[in-house]
Amino acid sequence: MVIAVRRILIREEYCMGCKLCEINCVAAQVGTGNLIKVYRYVPELPEPNVIVEEHDYVTFALQCRNCDDPSCLKACMTGAMHRDPKTGAIRVNQEKCVGCWMCVMACPFGVIRRNTKEKKVASKCDLCADRGTPGCVEGCPNEALVLVEVRE
Repeated sequence: MVIAVRRILIREEYCMGCKLCEINCVAAQVGTGNLIKVYRYVPELPEPNVIVEEHDYVTFALQCRNCDDPSCLKACMTGAMHRDPKTGAIRVNQEKCVGCWMCVMACPFGVIRRNTKEKKVASKCDLCADRGTPGCVEGCPNEALVLVEVRE
């Protein structure tokens, strides 16, 4: 069965380090399109699932790569980390996650984080599964982040 896996293509040559992808990620998680009001009126903001890294003169956004052979999936002892059969994205079932952080240690990109605000569970980019286009992609003014579909 061939499925189309959605991935975010990172084009670091277009990234200017403005961090609008991080801000739009938070706004998408909260469920509002108003970036200013989300920071002004929402008391407990979630952590962004995309982080802008800066090294010397290079800046780029870093988030889950939805790897073909994900080490986080292999490291998860409860099955909380799983591949969505429809989208091919790696997802976290927060009801199954026990907070052992094996996925955090196994991820070679360091993009799985501990969500300790709501529950002690793993948190990662889910490609804004409920929205269509990820907030980080929509909010990037230079198109440094592009949503692509890869057929597997």
